[in-house]
Amino acid sequence: MRALLLLAISALAATAVLAQNSKENAGQPLSDKGGQLSQSEAAGTDRGQRIERIVIEDAGSRIDELRVGGETKFITVQPKVGDKLPAYEVRPNDGTRVWNLGRF
Repeated sequence: MRALLLLAISALAATAVLAQNSKENAGQPLSDKGGQLSQSEAAGTDRGQRIERIVIEDAGSRIDELRVGGETKFITVQPKVGDKLPAYEVRPNDGTRVWNLGRF
C-alpha cells in the first residue's frame, strides 16, 4: 500500500515538471542589435569569448541583456506601462535594482 502511494506521489511530481513549457519561458532575441559593442563593453571582454546581446520584449517591458562567455554582465529594463517610467539596471550578481537619476 505504501509503495502504491509513493508511486502515485512521484507520478504527480513528474507530471508537474514535464507539463512546464520551456518555450514560453525561453528568451528570444527580437532584434539583431548584437553586432556593435560600446568601448566600455569591449574593454571588459577577453578575446575568444562569446558575446551575446539578448533583447526580450513584451507588452509590459523591454529587457536588454549582455552576456560575455555565458555570464550575464549587464541587464537593463525599460518598463512600457505607465507614463514614461524610467529605465533601471539589474545587477546580475545580487539582483538589486539601480535607477540612474541623470546621465552626464
